[in-house]
Amino acid sequence: MSPPDPQFCYVTTRGRVTGKPHEIEIWFAREPDASTIYLLSGGRDRSDWVKNIQADGAATVRIDGRTFDATGRVVEPHTDEDALARRLLEEKYGHTQDLTRWLRESLPVAIDLSGQ
Repeated sequence: MSPPDPQFCYVTTRGRVTGKPHEIEIWFAREPDASTIYLLSGGRDRSDWVKNIQADGAATVRIDGRTFDATGRVVEPHTDEDALARRLLEEKYGHTQDLTRWLRESLPVAIDLSGQ
């Protein structure tokens, strides 16, 4: 089994207007050894990184010094995957603070890592 994931990952998308790389540091969670990570966008689809993924799902993700080619997508609401994303993030971060509102209102985004 792999060691626990770090607190943050770094997601780079391509700007939908500028075409320039846009990197964010963000909380993430996944099932052990899974190739899909889940993020929650508190700004929902108003966040630039989400708009970039919606325009072009291609991204790179850096986790603990390793960089992966990846494909991002918005998770369909009210699906098993939606519930999974919220549960995984709650399990990873919910013990340190009350995230009830963030977990309920944020937009889940899945990023599938290549070569994981």
